[in-house]
Amino acid sequence: MRWFETILVVLTLATGIVWALDKFVWRKRRHGRDDLLADEKEPWVVETARSFFPVLAIVLLLRTFVAEPFRIPSGSMIPSLQIGDFILVNKFSYGLRLPITNTKIVPLGEPKRGDVAVFKFPGRDETDPEKGVDYVKRVIGLPGDKISYHMGVLQVNGVPVEYTTKQVLDADQGGISIPSELRIEALPGHAPHPILISRDSLLNGAMGDTDVIVPDGHYFVMGDNRDNSLDGRFWGMLPEANLRGRAMFVWMNFGNFKRIGTRVP
Repeated sequence: MRWFETILVVLTLATGIVWALDKFVWRKRRHGRDDLLADEKEPWVVETARSFFPVLAIVLLLRTFVAEPFRIPSGSMIPSLQIGDFILVNKFSYGLRLPITNTKIVPLGEPKRGDVAVFKFPGRDETDPEKGVDYVKRVIGLPGDKISYHMGVLQVNGVPVEYTTKQVLDADQGGISIPSELRIEALPGHAPHPILISRDSLLNGAMGDTDVIVPDGHYFVMGDNRDNSLDGRFWGMLPEANLRGRAMFVWMNFGNFKRIGTRVP
């Protein structure tokens, strides 16, 4: 949530400035010496800042550099992630970044093929209202990779990805039951993970069919719900600068408590 991050930064800075001014300037002016008189009450603004600044600073540091919670609002990552899942995201997997601007300040790692990554949506154009919104997709293509997707079959650098059909079922897609295949996909270098493919796309092809070469400094991402995902097939490449972190596990789902603790495959 962009607004929450902005408010957290503003409140942390405001309370920190008030605390610092009181410690190094105002306190001396009030009493003419470094320590407070024991029987005199601090101004409420100073007292509030003193109480909240350490808490806000710790939350900001943890959320910015360690881990951050995100909520899954759509079904684009079904079956790996369900609508209503709250996931915890590792913020240092792809380097330490400043809040709000997302500028990388310490390079610690890069996405691996198969990672489920959270990122700021680059937008289909500059007027896209979704530009900057947090998205979650699976990393399919790394810089330099040639990616092909046709008739439900994914190829990486000319080699078809191995699939195992686990189950044919009627999947719920926004309240509509659609015949689908639950498959296990084995991306090169990554543990197998489940995906969902519409039976109709297997027979007739889909608008998401694509052939691309991933440029330097970019990644190609797709949703695990292959026929119900607005991903790189439709809006292009993901810039490295937009990365937020790697999804680790589900920490809460108020509609299905059994999801708690589920690792993101």
